[in-house]
Formats: sequence, C-alpha cells, structure tokens
Amino acid sequence: MNKIFLVFALIINISCTQKKTNPLIEVYNNEINSVIDVYAELEILADSLLLPEGPVWNKKSNELLFVDNLQNRILSWSSVDGIQDYILEAGNTGYAPNLGSGLLGPNGLALDDDGNLFICQIGDRRVAKTLIDSPNRQDFTTVVDSYEEKRLNSPNDLVVSKNGDVYFTDPAFGFFDPQKFEFIDSELRELDFNGVFKLVKSDGKLIALNEGPGVPNGLGLSPDENFLYVNKMGAPFSNSDSEIIKIDLTSIQSETLFNGNDLVTKYNNGTDFDGMDVHSSGHIFTSGPGGLLIISSEGELMARIDTGQITNCAFNEDETYLYITGFLNNPKLFRIKMNN
Repeated sequence: MNKIFLVFALIINISCTQKKTNPLIEVYNNEINSVIDVYAELEILADSLLLPEGPVWNKKSNELLFVDNLQNRILSWSSVDGIQDYILEAGNTGYAPNLGSGLLGPNGLALDDDGNLFICQIGDRRVAKTLIDSPNRQDFTTVVDSYEEKRLNSPNDLVVSKNGDVYFTDPAFGFFDPQKFEFIDSELRELDFNGVFKLVKSDGKLIALNEGPGVPNGLGLSPDENFLYVNKMGAPFSNSDSEIIKIDLTSIQSETLFNGNDLVTKYNNGTDFDGMDVHSSGHIFTSGPGGLLIISSEGELMARIDTGQITNCAFNEDETYLYITGFLNNPKLFRIKMNN
C-alpha cells in the first residue's frame, strides 16, 4: 500500500513540476523545436506606442532600435534603460513633397558594420542614413530617392547585405489614408509600380528586381545571401495574392515560396504579411495571416505564434530572443525567448 502511495505521489509531483507549453504557440513540424522554445512566454516590453515598426538589434550598444511611425520617431529599448527616444523627426523632415498626413514617419531600419543606421523615410520618400555614434543623429544623408529620374513612392523596409548592397521595398504607403484604409490618387506620385530594388554599393546603380504585381513590404536575405525573400500583401492593399516570393539574386528570377491565401481565409481578422527576419537556420520568421509565422526555406509552414496583428520582428545578436512590433490595434513591443 505504501509503495502504491509513493508511486502515486511521485506521479503527482512530476505532473506538477512539468513545464506547460505556451498555448499561443502551434507547432506543425517538430523540427522547429530546435529553434523555438515552446515553453517561452510572450513578454510585453512596452505598450505606450502608436504604430511600432522596423526593429533592428544594435549589437554595439546591446539595445533594440525600432520606430513609432505615427510619432515620426525612432526609439530604443534595453534591459537597463527601457524605452528611450533615439531620433526625433526621423521619417518626415520636409525633404520631399507628400500628402501631409497619414503614415509618413520612419519605417524599416537596418545597420551595417560601419555604424550606419539606414532608415526608410516614408514622408521624405527616400532611404537615408545616419551614424549611430554621431552627436547629431538627425544629420541624415540621402542614400537613394529616385529611380530613372522619378521620385520613389515611399521606401518601406530594407536589408543590407554583408558587402553593403541595400535591398528595399517601395510600396506607396505614403499615399495611404489610414482613416479610409485605401490608397489615394495623387499627382505627387511619379512611379507607376510598387518596386523591389537593389542599390549596388560599388557603383551606386539602382536595379529594379521586381515591379509587381502586388504590394511588397518586408524582406530578408537567406543566410548565404543567394536569395531575397519578399512579403507581398493581398486585399485590401492589392488584388494580388498574400504571399512570400523568393528572388534568385543570380538569375533575378522570382517564384512564390509560400501562398498565404488559405490562412487569410482561415483567420479572417485583417492580418497579412508585413515585416520579417531570417534566422541563421534559414527559417523565415514573419508577420502574416494569423500572427507570427515560421516558414522553412523550402516554403513549409513550421509553426505559428498567436501574437495578434503585428508589423515586424527581429532577432538580437545571438538569436536568444525575437523582438516583435504590433500593429495599430496591437501597438506593443514584445519579445519571446528562442531555443538557443
């Protein structure tokens, strides 16, 4: 009888001490468990935001940089100092003509090894840069503002390769009315397509890698930098599919890596593809229909995290955490621990 009692007590003790998986995390292929931590909690780091976007990890200062588009500023977060202002008036400085209202602040951010912070400035309709060590970080230098002598729409997101080439998307969100939730026709718009571009560092040449259809948004490079992944948004932003395309940077040929139409229908809550980051394993962590999706380099949906509607995500230097920015209806800064 005592033996039975001891066994029963042991079973109870084990069941009470076992960690419970996070119900927000759905795993579809167990191979992803080597990358994500299914027991990790989704932490809220900040919630007094309007439209957070563009997270990037600054390894030099061990802090996250991200934007609040509607406040036209860049912020920083660290475990020591919390949220701090980093650059005020960071996306709409009067450099270029625009509608005067809407989503005109900064958006995508990227850092290179020389300490340059690259900024997609929607209101200024350019990619600009500033030195993170500069005493005046508002001293912006224009990286690119036109294609074939026509002003860009409103650069949205970007990534910098190891050799310094800059890849960026140029949808027309500077001409988007968030109240009516539709694009506005304007004579100020000079390009008639939503492009994906490569700016070659060696000669300054700007190459259009993709001219549509669809509305490109977030993008990321494969670990070997042979492929560029680009999120494309569906309705109501375009009449095209919600999908991730894969561009071969040698042949400049594009193909659909993952079609999200079924997920858009399944969740039916306004979520769509936005920003992304690519893990060193090759897996794509992306905002998408249903929250945050984890997709393999072969296009398999590996897992989903029910974050609510989000805009973007980024890993810290050693990939121990993934930082996540929320959308207008979910305007928070989150992070979740990885299995590293």
